[in-house]
Amino acid sequence: MGLVGTTVVRDGGAALPRGFWAAVRVWLEKPQVANRRLCGAAIEAEGTVSLGEGGEASSPLIAAWGGGGQEGREVSAGAAELSRLWREVRGQLPAGHGHLPPPLTPWDATGRRSELRAVLRTLLPRGRPVGPPAPPRRELAVQDVYNGTVTFLPLEEDSEGKYQIKKCNIYQIQLTHIKDEEWSVSILAPFPEDWFSDGIAYPKLAWLGNELLSKLAKWSVEQKPSEFKSTLSLISVAKYSKVYQDLKEKYKEMVKVWPEVTDPEKFVYEDVAIATYLLILWEEERKEKGLTKKQSFVDLGCGNGLLVHILNNEGHSGRGIDVRRRKIWDMYGPETHLEESTIVPGDSHLFPDTDWLIGNHSDELTPWIPVIAARSSYSCCYFVLPCCFFDFHGKYSRRQSKKTQYREYLDFVAQVGFVCGFRVEEDCLRIPSTKRVCLIGKNRTYPPTECALIDKQITQYINNRRTCPVVTHDRRVGFNHKDHSDVFKEAGSELPENETETAGTIWMPGFQPREKVEQIRNCASLPRDFVDDVVLSVANLLLNATPQKSCSNMHSENMNTWNQGESLSLKEVAEHLNKETLKRLKSEYGGLQTLLKNNHQVFEVLNGRVQIRDWRKEKPSRKTKPEVKRRFSAEAFKTRLCWFFLHHPDGCSLPSESCPYAHGTEELRQSQIIKKKKHIK
Repeated sequence: MGLVGTTVVRDGGAALPRGFWAAVRVWLEKPQVANRRLCGAAIEAEGTVSLGEGGEASSPLIAAWGGGGQEGREVSAGAAELSRLWREVRGQLPAGHGHLPPPLTPWDATGRRSELRAVLRTLLPRGRPVGPPAPPRRELAVQDVYNGTVTFLPLEEDSEGKYQIKKCNIYQIQLTHIKDEEWSVSILAPFPEDWFSDGIAYPKLAWLGNELLSKLAKWSVEQKPSEFKSTLSLISVAKYSKVYQDLKEKYKEMVKVWPEVTDPEKFVYEDVAIATYLLILWEEERKEKGLTKKQSFVDLGCGNGLLVHILNNEGHSGRGIDVRRRKIWDMYGPETHLEESTIVPGDSHLFPDTDWLIGNHSDELTPWIPVIAARSSYSCCYFVLPCCFFDFHGKYSRRQSKKTQYREYLDFVAQVGFVCGFRVEEDCLRIPSTKRVCLIGKNRTYPPTECALIDKQITQYINNRRTCPVVTHDRRVGFNHKDHSDVFKEAGSELPENETETAGTIWMPGFQPREKVEQIRNCASLPRDFVDDVVLSVANLLLNATPQKSCSNMHSENMNTWNQGESLSLKEVAEHLNKETLKRLKSEYGGLQTLLKNNHQVFEVLNGRVQIRDWRKEKPSRKTKPEVKRRFSAEAFKTRLCWFFLHHPDGCSLPSESCPYAHGTEELRQSQIIKKKKHIK
């Protein structure tokens, strides 16, 4: 039997069959969303192929298939290769004469069409192979629209440069209409007993029949469009995969020596990914513009400076500027250029000799970076990765409830770029962060002769964003550029005429940069006695909210009782605390909720409700903890007293040998953990 798996799909929204082909397209272009061991796929050629004897391929079908990305712009050169490849592989099919082996559905069984659609792709593994490098895994995907099938023919290149079909790994995805709104999606393989799996490009058949099939079925009827672009849509995924692996290997030691309190794995690999993206983007720009010298840059709000360090090491001259020096700066050496300085948007902070400005989680500087780039020089470009939401004058205030706050803020930052005369492009990075969308301005929409007019337009736009009227200063507006007239209509302001410029250097008086010394407001700096009193008060409130509740002891067959108390909303808990306590908590970020979450030994906070934590119900994490966390967990064992042993009326719910905390001072161990680093100064 060649049936790998099948599932019934109910289509109440008339999404099929179009939705099926959209799902197939996802699997073709972005296989990594299903197979996490892949980095992506490079589409090398795409077009129609003939079922006739000639077997010629026509021009690519990017528009018809919805292809995109850097590879999508390059496949036009692959039509000739596709024709040659199609002629080579047809005769190799096991059934002969270009026919598919059973039980696969034959191509054009109805005889109504003499052409098929074909895509040649290369699968890109996520990590480096342990042994010698494996040859590229290529597949020819052949789509038969009339029969609702797409057949994947794995290819292997021989010593003469010719492709041979890896017959044991042929598989086909089928869409079948059963009746009314009922359809089925199936995966078939003609030679399941010979299937070869390397665990990466060739997963096990069981994975295809379960994981992939369920995702294809879900995607086929999913009508929700994404708010964001596909990842890495502006660069080559194949180049990204190679450069990222090289840089990850080169800078992996940074994880072991990271001196900051932040998570080293997240920050190191995130900056490696951002550096990879920029290096490829800049390489493409040099090709487009015929440049030989590598681009220079300034990273505004550079933070730990690792991105600057990588870019400097890879041959790009540039520097990072941040209001606060970090400990790790001393580790980079003199070749990495970092400056401790406060940036206030104005004439004194322009960079006329810099090719690119970078804003990587640049907070209050984010909307200003397109402005600084536009006013620095006509050739200056920018890259911003927005995170926290800031307007020109402070925190960003939402104006449209129909969008998510993140999408609305991205649209605002993009609009700033448009007003500044940039042709703004959007892309989505592959980084371990929920804020992954970057905005890029590398081309202008106006000629150099209109720089002064655009400059005035920028000032007017900034003034219109102010929440209250202030005296206009230095740069003023008297021209409404034709390409952005809608922006000013939306702002509800007419452009004044015959305005005269006044001297000055600061573009917005009252602009608040980040403080040089970061205030700690996460409840960690509150006095220990105060925290202990709040914890005890809240715990007693939960324990006494209802009559004692009994719950069986999971570690014994006896029905021992242990009072877990009641679950209350944070609002209900706050109502029972005195005003002075609440006032003190409100001065901290997160307030009461943050304090309770910080004391996770005692409380469990979820969906706005808090309850006493029952450690008998705690399940070990399925994921293997990183080595650093495992070591810290072991070193922290029995180094703190058990709150329940000291304060709970029933004592601790766990026996002493199972509790990670000490039941009495005699069990206390001396902590082996290096004292937690103080917050960055």
